Amino acid sequence: MKFKAEIVLLLMAMALFVVSVFFYTYHVAGEELSFSASLGGYPYRGYAITFVGFGSVLTLAASISYSKRSKNLGDKSYRV
Repeated sequence: MKFKAEIVLLLMAMALFVVSVFFYTYHVAGEELSFSASLGGYPYRGYAITFVGFGSVLTLAASISYSKRSKNLGDKSYRV
């Protein structure tokens, strides 16, 4: 991948992490509004965990791409 694509992946991952923090900490004020006893007053925690998973995959893809690209650049510099 190109450098711009890696940066875009990392920025998207950071945005997903920020959104997941909001979803994970969002609390419904009344007990009567929650539908699941296991989640209590936090109805969006399932979405938050999903967003963290997608963000982790994007971060992993960007880091693998960067490490492959930096190895290729390193090999080319020794051929002088």
